[in-house]
Amino acid sequence: MRQRTQLHHDHSRRRRGATLPLVGAILLLLPLLAGCGRVAGGQSQGGNGPLKAVATTTMITDLVQQIGGERVQVTGLMGAGVDPHLYKASQRDVSTLDGADVIFYNGLFLEGKIGDVLEKVGKTKPVVQVTAAIPQDRLLASEDYADQFDPHVWFDVSLWRYTIDPVVEQLSRLDPEGASYYRGRGDDYQRQLDELDAYVERRIAEVPPGQRALVTAHDAFNYFGRRYGLEVRGLQGISTEVEAGSRDVQEITAFLAERRIKAIFVESSVPRRNIEAVQAASRARGWEVAIGGELYSDALGEPGTPAGTYTGTVRANVDLIVEALK
Repeated sequence: MRQRTQLHHDHSRRRRGATLPLVGAILLLLPLLAGCGRVAGGQSQGGNGPLKAVATTTMITDLVQQIGGERVQVTGLMGAGVDPHLYKASQRDVSTLDGADVIFYNGLFLEGKIGDVLEKVGKTKPVVQVTAAIPQDRLLASEDYADQFDPHVWFDVSLWRYTIDPVVEQLSRLDPEGASYYRGRGDDYQRQLDELDAYVERRIAEVPPGQRALVTAHDAFNYFGRRYGLEVRGLQGISTEVEAGSRDVQEITAFLAERRIKAIFVESSVPRRNIEAVQAASRARGWEVAIGGELYSDALGEPGTPAGTYTGTVRANVDLIVEALK
């Protein structure tokens, strides 16, 4: 059974009561999109040049670039270090969406604050959930929100492979002349991800079994832990909207002392103060734990750096984790 596409967040399902602010001011601008139609013959809406694609997160921007190559101009709404859980659409974003031929997003309520905008845009042009092809029985339930799934699927490389076909199929539909080009690049990228998946497994095997525990700022790494055999603890919940409390800090601190875990990690898109509080509380408890470094969680590294691509980010993360826990 395939995961059905969901754009609108049912706020009443949320367990902890946090409410997403409305994006009414942005929605007032969306009638500008009414005149936008779909493209044909592999050309952009203007009739010339490459297809214009917009992606929400940095992971999806890289995904579409890997497959689209020179035939697709990709614009990402979110940059390095941006938290998609808290991201709000701006007037510039609306203009960017207005000029796109196709929009790709993660779904599973990762981009909850711009869900209404994407839903509105989807009435005039293709808006594609790249995670829709992942089998539902391989998705993890959200601990924060009832009847929803954990959206951080990119941390399991074997799951991220499922995002390739939706991109290939949509680009081929808009640009039939480039279909074989997109399929070839998609196949090449699948092979890269197979190699990456094997690399992560080999590296995690270097960590002593008793030290295979990953403690981070928020619960983004559950898919990573399930796939590669680590126990994962996040100080905040799956969404960074849910603030950590003193009880969360004490529970994590007790876990670190009991398991004698050597290192904990901050994240590139989450403030480090909470993890520093865990380190201080652990020290007061008599167990010295190091901050093993900064992991890329909800965003890739800066473009042009080794961690500026999805494969580079995964390698950087696993290398940092292994060296700190060994």
